[in-house]
Amino acid sequence: MGVGVSELRNWLSAYDKTQITIGVVASHSSLQILHGARLEGFRTLGIAVGENRRRYYSAFPGADPDEWLMLDDYKQMLDYAEWFREQNVIIIPHGSLVEYLGSDNFKELQVPTFGNRGILHWESSRERQRQWLLEGGCMMPKVIDDPHDIDGPVIVKYAGAKGGEGYFIARDYRDFKRNVKLEEEFTIQEYVLGCRYYLHFFFDPTASDGFQVRGKKSKEGQNLGRLELLSMDRRDESNVDEFYKLGSLRDLREMSLEPSFVVTGNQSVVIRESLLPKAFEMAEGTVAESFELEEGSRGMIGPFCLETIVTDKLEFRVFEISARIVAGSNPFVGGSPYSDINEPFMSTGRRIARSIRKAIDNDDLDSILS
Repeated sequence: MGVGVSELRNWLSAYDKTQITIGVVASHSSLQILHGARLEGFRTLGIAVGENRRRYYSAFPGADPDEWLMLDDYKQMLDYAEWFREQNVIIIPHGSLVEYLGSDNFKELQVPTFGNRGILHWESSRERQRQWLLEGGCMMPKVIDDPHDIDGPVIVKYAGAKGGEGYFIARDYRDFKRNVKLEEEFTIQEYVLGCRYYLHFFFDPTASDGFQVRGKKSKEGQNLGRLELLSMDRRDESNVDEFYKLGSLRDLREMSLEPSFVVTGNQSVVIRESLLPKAFEMAEGTVAESFELEEGSRGMIGPFCLETIVTDKLEFRVFEISARIVAGSNPFVGGSPYSDINEPFMSTGRRIARSIRKAIDNDDLDSILS
């Protein structure tokens, strides 16, 4: 069922807006979220399981939380909802939070949360993602419904934010059968050759300047808010990035080796400037469609990432969307070649905190929280 707007407003009416605390699970992109919150003048709360995780943050005083909540299991966050609200906490969601807590539990968490958590329902299913992105005008890799129809390279992906864990390449049904985990939800996509670029956008529904997203269908003709490109990355994946040095896929399998797509790090990247208009066109369509996903949808709020491939014909293929901050924004704690043009030292984490600060000043917090 989730959290309604009236319930959210009731919680916020009891908040001391001068004592807002930014709360985040200590994982994923929490260093930049905590650092950005501190730069914007907020108190911070780290949420963790295990003292080792807490100790590690002492190595980064600029992001070490002002306070910690130590749990035995992340699902205990549900039991601490009243305590969070008493401490004037706003939760910042990221991939680890959704994965640890579970998308259904996250939706029911009775604490004001940055962004539109209803959107994460669409992110959690590759089928719903595909519907959203295609309606938003994105070109996507072909999906194979029946694994018996595999007649060329495909990539098999599992649902959820697992950092590429378990993904594998198959060339035919035999390859698929050898590697698939049938008990998990999966999608089979054609393997598109090209460069993978992860585009980190931010949508501010309260801003009336800058690149304005135009509404469609039920909101046709309306300007919905400002779209910003904050940064861009590529992923280091173990061990697929090194496999080309060892021979063909067939040779590797004869050695009982399989490529793995587990993300181990991220690299800064910029794309050729002539591709930026198309990037904004895709992102604008995706945001505009987010208001049409279901009746009364509040649409996208805050950071999101279009995960793309650019082919040698300079065409984008969008293979996934992350409707919240992504770990690929971590190289840009001090800003990026894109965000620096507008304001130096603007990370995605700080941009979230800036959005909250602006909403407090305008007495408009319910417009960016859920």
